[in-house]
Amino acid sequence: MSGKDKRFPLPLSSVVDKSSGRAQPSRQPQPRVATPQTATQNATLNAALNAALSLSRSAPVADAVQTRAASRTAPASPERTARPEPMVSDAVRSAMVARVAKQGVKDAKVLAAMSAVPRHLFVEPGLSGQAYIDASLPIGHHQTISQPYIVARMIEVMRANANGGALDKVLEIGTGCGYQAAVLSLVAKEVYSIERIKPLHELAKSNLRPLRIANIRLQYGDGMLGLPQVAPFDGIILAAAGLEVPQALLDQLSIGGRLVAPVGAQRQVLQLIERVSKFEWTNTTLEDCHFVPLRPGVV
Repeated sequence: MSGKDKRFPLPLSSVVDKSSGRAQPSRQPQPRVATPQTATQNATLNAALNAALSLSRSAPVADAVQTRAASRTAPASPERTARPEPMVSDAVRSAMVARVAKQGVKDAKVLAAMSAVPRHLFVEPGLSGQAYIDASLPIGHHQTISQPYIVARMIEVMRANANGGALDKVLEIGTGCGYQAAVLSLVAKEVYSIERIKPLHELAKSNLRPLRIANIRLQYGDGMLGLPQVAPFDGIILAAAGLEVPQALLDQLSIGGRLVAPVGAQRQVLQLIERVSKFEWTNTTLEDCHFVPLRPGVV
């Protein structure tokens, strides 16, 4: 890292584009049906969380992700005041990962990333005790942090390419609180993430800064337009559902790359789109899901 810019995550303007060859995608195995995300599940599932608190501590998290407690000596972020560290054990996070694996996620690298990222640091302090249940949680501005299973599932599908899961550059549409970007940073060389809601863009920066993850670039802007200046991307993930995937995003997918997105209005399904040539894409429906709507512009 250069001594001229110590900010984390890095701004998009600090990036120099790189190019690489692309491989053909592989077939995706038959998926399972996901339980729709809902924050109203919290009361029921909280009992399971309390039971998990008695488990023994798990293996240390990855070196690439440091907990906020380990960075207490760093200067406080001007955007947010310091908050007390919640009493959340590694065993609770391990129980979450074990549940995600039982639900059908098999990719060991994805599961390791889910185990390494402290999800409770990305939700409000009052909800930290519910951070590891399998439900979405509100993060403000009518947005949510996605349930752990769907985060892992989408990343697993994106990684199941013909290049052995290698991802040089990925694009996330809808940064939210920054949690999924943190998970992506452990499975991809470079992560670009766009958020259209300015306070959430700032929240993500504040949440990610103590973790000092150097390969995430956050951008405030219209996610439906993508980032053509740094395309193509080996993988693209949408954290909001539109009636269809914007053509601008399809055009920014590399040949052999995979895009995973929720599509629909009242009923939503998770779709996998693979680019097989310059003018050809294939579309596979995976499973039911539930996301906030995809909207244009910025606020």
